[in-house]
Amino acid sequence: MNSQDTQHELSDTTASVPEGVRVYAIGDIHGRADLLERQHALIEADFTANGAPVVHLVYLGDYIDRGPDSFGVVERLAEGPSSFVNVTLLRGNHEAMLLRFLEDPAVGPGWRQLGGLTTMLSYGVDVEGALKEGGYPGLAEQFKARLPARHRTLFAELKPSTTIGDYFFCHAGVRPGIPLEEQKQQDLLWIRDQFLDATEDFGKVIVHGHSPVEQPAFHKTRINIDTGAYATGRLTCLVLEGRSRRILST
Repeated sequence: MNSQDTQHELSDTTASVPEGVRVYAIGDIHGRADLLERQHALIEADFTANGAPVVHLVYLGDYIDRGPDSFGVVERLAEGPSSFVNVTLLRGNHEAMLLRFLEDPAVGPGWRQLGGLTTMLSYGVDVEGALKEGGYPGLAEQFKARLPARHRTLFAELKPSTTIGDYFFCHAGVRPGIPLEEQKQQDLLWIRDQFLDATEDFGKVIVHGHSPVEQPAFHKTRINIDTGAYATGRLTCLVLEGRSRRILST
């Protein structure tokens, strides 16, 4: 374990996952393949020290942009899981922007503001040259040529949300007043203040990222595990088992 890697024990809660189930939920990675490898090592060590009959590994989206190695992150995710886990890959707003850019290069400036150029650079695209020669349509064509088919398939198959026990997992949050089963993908990927400021019971505890916080934020109705890994070096994993909650952090 790296000297900076930590594990925190947290108090029990009334919310729970089914008996015999352990959930590892990883927050926003944003191109930090190095931190992802460290977090995977922490999870493997945690499982080796104390196994569980059923293990779920949930990634909350935003695998790309901003950090230096989006390609490395996606390549690792595309390799598939270790044998002992059931993996769910959720879609973040950054993956949604990548897919939109592939279909409509006109959204290029918007994706650029979110860090999209760093993603294309990590795939070996000559970003400056492509923009000079063909603008965003030319850049999109170069990116398509560099994007492995397995990566594009991974992006296309990302899920908007998942539920395990008393917990609902999504990237950004949910719209208050709307049943969880009726939430729109736009909100699950993009919502911010209307969700963060809400105090109502959503029916389940929402585990989310999208809105960076210094430390994992535990509220009555939601848990935020986006600790700004690309800038802080802290990639957070929430561990749920029975009524207990723990944190693994790089």
